[in-house]
Amino acid sequence: MHILRQPADYAQALAESLTDVAEKIRFCSRCFHLTEADPCVLCADLRRNQQIVCVVEESSDLLAIERTREFRGVYHVLQGALSPLDGIGPENLKIGELLRRLRTEEIRELILATNPNVTGDATALYISKMVKPLNIRVTKLAAGIPVGGNIEYIDQMTLARALESRMEY
Repeated sequence: MHILRQPADYAQALAESLTDVAEKIRFCSRCFHLTEADPCVLCADLRRNQQIVCVVEESSDLLAIERTREFRGVYHVLQGALSPLDGIGPENLKIGELLRRLRTEEIRELILATNPNVTGDATALYISKMVKPLNIRVTKLAAGIPVGGNIEYIDQMTLARALESRMEY
């Protein structure tokens, strides 16, 4: 209904935009982030630390981390998370490509930034076990209470992880 209420050229411009996306956007051959150029601008940026790789489930996760302007390494987008109940195994994700990358590039640290849920945790655990023989430092994002949050309203799992991940003050 929204499109029908717009001027006639609106629908045509929308259709052209969708066609452009389908024709121009693809996955970076190195990190599997969405891009028009290959490699993507993040992989091609030599000012970024190419020895630290942050593993995320989706490009939207990569964009969220980039918005913080804190991470200056590179990424690897898995294109999902392990979920045996949904028929998603390691062969359905970009895990094999990650392992090849770790064997061929000079990587010092792998940051596992999967979502803090059952599938994200299972994916991170699987990757950490696969990477262990490569003698690469594997870290994960800290989990805990959000800034501005009230302890009484925090769910039990988040509060338990915050206690587990506590650090010196």
